[in-house]
Amino acid sequence: MPNPIAYLMLLIWPFVCLGLFRNLPLQRALIWSILGGYLFLPPVAEFNLPLVPGLDKVSIPNLSVLVIIWLGTQEKLQLWPASLVARLLVIGLVFSVVPTVLTNGDPILFQTIRGLEPMTFPVNALPGLSIRDIGSVLIGQILMLVPFLLARQLLADEQGLRELLLAFAVGGVIYSVPSLFEIRFSPQLNTWIYGFFQHSFEQMMRNGGFRPIVFLPHALWLALFMCIALLSAVALARQAPVLDRWKMLLLAAYLAVVLLLCKSLASMAYALLLVPVVLLIPARWQIRLAVVFAAVAVIYPMLRNAGLVPLDAILAQAEAISADRAQSLSYRFMNEEQLLSRAAEKPWFGWGEWGRNLFVDPTTGDILSIPDGRWIIVFGSFGWVGYLCEMGLLALPIFMMGLHLYRNGDAELSPWIAPLLLILGITMMDMLLNATLTPLTWLTAGAILGHAETLLAARAGQSASRESTNPMIPAKRTVF
Repeated sequence: MPNPIAYLMLLIWPFVCLGLFRNLPLQRALIWSILGGYLFLPPVAEFNLPLVPGLDKVSIPNLSVLVIIWLGTQEKLQLWPASLVARLLVIGLVFSVVPTVLTNGDPILFQTIRGLEPMTFPVNALPGLSIRDIGSVLIGQILMLVPFLLARQLLADEQGLRELLLAFAVGGVIYSVPSLFEIRFSPQLNTWIYGFFQHSFEQMMRNGGFRPIVFLPHALWLALFMCIALLSAVALARQAPVLDRWKMLLLAAYLAVVLLLCKSLASMAYALLLVPVVLLIPARWQIRLAVVFAAVAVIYPMLRNAGLVPLDAILAQAEAISADRAQSLSYRFMNEEQLLSRAAEKPWFGWGEWGRNLFVDPTTGDILSIPDGRWIIVFGSFGWVGYLCEMGLLALPIFMMGLHLYRNGDAELSPWIAPLLLILGITMMDMLLNATLTPLTWLTAGAILGHAETLLAARAGQSASRESTNPMIPAKRTVF
């Protein structure tokens, strides 16, 4: 159980955010309010109030920055996306939970058969969802989108994009200190400071050593963040002045060593693939690769649901790399099969939350499957509608930048946009394996969407200017 320090940290974080906004530029304060909460607030701990979602390390920073910017700054909030597709996806993601609640009012009963007669006795139940749950779920969806909507407005310019990369790199350096401590002495910081361990300690042991977790939900989350920090440092090094570039490359090398010590095969594979790309490959090819990542992340669950993914071939390739990793992947696939069969019973709007989407023992209620990937969690909880809206909203900024590249080339692009696209794309790929959707993902997606909308508006303004001087030029229509 979390100790009083854990709850005290949650209580004082709004005041920490206020201090950041009073002493830092707006963009930097926004990023560090959310990034700092994600890295240092206690996981799992939350305040459970009636009729509202749990207030935790994600929702408290999100709500705090929204209120501070709204009431405490001169910034006029314009949260509504300019893109019509983005608007529809936001509406769908928020309000698709209404039919989810309305179609899950029945409790799920677990019964056992006893005696010679076929008599059943109820032994446990998962409650059904009621009308009063609609407000709580709606608020939860809106709070989840706060970093996305604020970043779209406030981080879309070149300075905001650079601030985001710089914060990721600096955050990685800061977090490397407690990470190295846990690598050497075992993951104990959350227990010592907040009074509990947030996951299975056995999963923190790998190859005769320890994997750090610090204050994040799992060691895989920390490794992915270190990969993002490494890619950010490399992107900053590429654009740095020649005399300063070697310093950033040394910093990147340090982060690479920390990532290696995190012992996460997937994150190391991402880094091996993307570090040379970010450092050496032209921006246009980085954007195209990000589009491929986003397309695979969106399409894979559809193919998986249709049984078109060659699971045996994938497992064979994993076996050639590591027997342990192949076993872990096989276990994931088995869980996905069970969860997909469960989700198929309510494919459009899902089963809702509270574990109703899980595959359980029909007599005892014991959970028999553990969801790993974010896609299967959303698909089971909110169905095809919720899944397509969430993944579509994350993929849309990447596709919009890809469309801009196709139409206009890369001459007008910020030097920071391509690495951020790769970071978002590889995070979406990782969401196929793990539930690694975080506020940092929404921040990145929102900043890219805002930048894409700015480019689209500028291009539309140029077209309108040309048309005003030459009425024979027909008006162009845009997809987004």
